[in-house]
Amino acid sequence: MLALPLALGNPVPLANEFYRRALRERSMELKIFTGLSLRKPQASGELERRFLDPFVARVFGNCPELDYVAAVRAGQLPSNIEVIEFFLEPGAYLGNAYSQQHHLSANYTHVAREVLAHGVNVVAQMIAKRVSDGRAEYSLSCNPDVTVDLLPELDAARRGGREIVTIGVVNRHLPFMFGGAQIAASALDFVVEHSRYDYDLYCPPNLAIGTVDYLIGLYASALVKDAGTLQIGIGAVGDAIVYCLQLRHQYNATWRSVLDDCRVRERFGPQIEHIGETERFERGLYGCTEMFVDGFLDLYRSGILKRRVYGHALVQRLLNEGKITERIDARTLERLLEAGLPPLLNAAEFASLQQVGVIAAECRYESGCIRTPRGEWLAADLSDAVTRERLVHECLGAYLREGVLLHGGFFLGPKGFYAALRDLPEAERRLFNMTGVGFINQLYGEDPARRIAQRQHARFINTAMMMTLTGAAVSDGLDDGQVVSGVGGQYNFVSMAHALPGAHSVLAVRSVRTKAGRTTSNLVFRYGHTTIPRHLRDVVITEYGIAELRGKTDSEVIAALLNIADARFQDKLLRQAQAAGKLPRDYRIPEAHRNNTPEALERALAGHRRAGLFSAFPFGTDYTAEELVLAQALERLRERMETAAGKAAAVAMALLRPGISAPMRPYLQRLRLDRPQNMRERLLQGLVANELRGLLG
Repeated sequence: MLALPLALGNPVPLANEFYRRALRERSMELKIFTGLSLRKPQASGELERRFLDPFVARVFGNCPELDYVAAVRAGQLPSNIEVIEFFLEPGAYLGNAYSQQHHLSANYTHVAREVLAHGVNVVAQMIAKRVSDGRAEYSLSCNPDVTVDLLPELDAARRGGREIVTIGVVNRHLPFMFGGAQIAASALDFVVEHSRYDYDLYCPPNLAIGTVDYLIGLYASALVKDAGTLQIGIGAVGDAIVYCLQLRHQYNATWRSVLDDCRVRERFGPQIEHIGETERFERGLYGCTEMFVDGFLDLYRSGILKRRVYGHALVQRLLNEGKITERIDARTLERLLEAGLPPLLNAAEFASLQQVGVIAAECRYESGCIRTPRGEWLAADLSDAVTRERLVHECLGAYLREGVLLHGGFFLGPKGFYAALRDLPEAERRLFNMTGVGFINQLYGEDPARRIAQRQHARFINTAMMMTLTGAAVSDGLDDGQVVSGVGGQYNFVSMAHALPGAHSVLAVRSVRTKAGRTTSNLVFRYGHTTIPRHLRDVVITEYGIAELRGKTDSEVIAALLNIADARFQDKLLRQAQAAGKLPRDYRIPEAHRNNTPEALERALAGHRRAGLFSAFPFGTDYTAEELVLAQALERLRERMETAAGKAAAVAMALLRPGISAPMRPYLQRLRLDRPQNMRERLLQGLVANELRGLLG
């Protein structure tokens, strides 16, 4: 069985070689265990193909495709090859019988266990390499997430007699990351290095941030506490949260005016006062996130991601309480002793204090004694005043060291993100500690006290597709059993939020969705699938506000969620709740929450957009200016073509073929439709031209 990491760390050419070998030799049985097998953007029609092909060639370069993915999607996987995925490309495998039957539902923290249970005998991963002092060093780079947790289990399995091979495939485009990601060369049985494996990294471009995303980000930004901990994910909502956190920190008065124009504090002041804050980030944030997205680098550059955490529980707790600072002096030792540091230091405690810089690196411990930098030996007994005085003057460090700004499990992002990581000086790159989800996603395991101390005021922000009115979240599947994506680490973080003092899980949900011209509510009375059960309900955000659900009765939960539902669906949802006996018959939704409409949101942001805020791509984009306009035109056309009436009108207008204006020509040239060669191309030209006419004026 071949185990491959999810997403970026999958060594595509090597995976393809295994696949092709099994294709040729049908007597060979190949089981692939992985997740989120990446595909380049795929066109669903000719216009999309004309738009995407040049973009993909320019941005993705020679990034290869996975052969087994194409076979699974085409229903052509041979019987001697099996592909199991614990996380699917969101929405891409709905209706694909093979993928639906071979999805393995598991918490991210359980994946290593399942890999072993399925009989893994080959683990292969793309890695980074550097040479230091003439020695090759290796890093799991983008994907220590499962591998860090798996490697010790592989060693144990080998000692039990199992034959397992580990393969590292070097790609020189990968940034060399430190922390848990840096592994000993002995952890790899084979290292593959060849220029064919130095291919361009998969690099999904930033998505456009819309009004709904920005409003969700605005509410979320008011729930994050200074000196706290943050987890966010990839996509427009995550980018919107980062943008609004930057606005809060760098232009606090402007951010507050946006809050007021959106009536945020007027309607949700108690929730913000209880959970969040509205001041700048003086002490800053620390990131504890299974996915290290490029937004965290933006927070770092903005001076928000600046709260360093340290690998000693007591030191971290005293830092949190403001009883010590990162500068070490006699008071540091005194406070540690007052807080419970054993006065008789053993080897483990000495090493732990030395690792974080409390004890100078030049000191050594042996048989209950400490060797000072001057070569003298002292008893490791801090209860003795004379010894303690000498330790203070001779053995203390100057500042805490090996602090970390972010613990991340895997990363994936646009080209500029990878380049920025590669270009960071080593000292700064070490602040971003890539490690296993066994550490990041839970409190169990080694040194839980340290994890608890590091993760103060945690806000774990994830997205869901739907919410039931009683507080259950639907994030990964549909009520007919079809899997949309996977649980991933969402359950881990929600559960951890309930276990950590002062922490909150925040689930972001777009209040509605529109398909084939029909808009429906994502807040529903009931649904036949659950990712997060209602007893773990906490905080929910839509573009219309904040619902604080933890510790509330069912009727209070329903009332709070109705307040953040789209006004077009509030009455129906209210009637359903009342009919089920979950709300009093005379209950009315407060008037302050009855204007939950898209138009109201647009009005609230309009003035700020005129001032240059809330643009579609505040963090840049890989699209050209022409492609951005074309993307809008094609999206409008797609929406128009979803209904029979819209399609008929669009085709009729295209066939009328009003003149092509000069401003349209560069866009039509980009699609190779400036000189149509046949009737079909003339129709396509007309369809696009009609949309461009509306955009260009």
